[in-house]
Amino acid sequence: MATISEQIPEVRSIELDNAFYVEDGEWIESLTVASNMPFEPEGIIGGISGAELFYTQPVPSASTDVDVQRLTIIANESYPFILGLILRQRAIPNRIVLHKGVFECVVTTRDWDQFRALADEIQETLGEFELLTVSQNEDPGEPLDSGRLAEVVVSKLSDDQLAILETAYNRGYFSATREVTETDLADELGIAQSTVNERLRTAERNLLELIYGPR
Repeated sequence: MATISEQIPEVRSIELDNAFYVEDGEWIESLTVASNMPFEPEGIIGGISGAELFYTQPVPSASTDVDVQRLTIIANESYPFILGLILRQRAIPNRIVLHKGVFECVVTTRDWDQFRALADEIQETLGEFELLTVSQNEDPGEPLDSGRLAEVVVSKLSDDQLAILETAYNRGYFSATREVTETDLADELGIAQSTVNERLRTAERNLLELIYGPR
């Protein structure tokens, strides 16, 4: 992930959606890569020693300024690999993202002692560890694959709905203090305020339908 990030000048983030260990340090990995500029996965992966591109697929995005692609690669990961450290402690990796050169991980452990052992191993092996937040939860969540959730969500919304949701989110419309109004969003997008309201309500209803609709 770090090597791919270095090869894409305008990379925004790389998320590990899934990974399977083969043998002798070889992994099959699924990654979601977001960049501020279009990039060619074949050229990027082809230039990395020990990596082979198996499959690539564009991920829909409302923003024309972001190129998002899902890559499946076969790679030899030199130890230490952050996922390997998590699995060695028998913890559940819920999310692993490389953003601005820093790995941000969401991990579920059985108890505090297991968490401390994981933190100590990361600190000792990688040289740095920072705890951002911790919470107690009876539901450990799903291992990785949050990228697939995003892919499913965007496939259920229209381009107009994606655009209004992304603009509203980026401008702070959904924050606790609601930093912008629907009128502000309408001015930015060049549409009527009533259109903003309709698209927001429709997009929110479609998202709730995915969660609470027929199963």
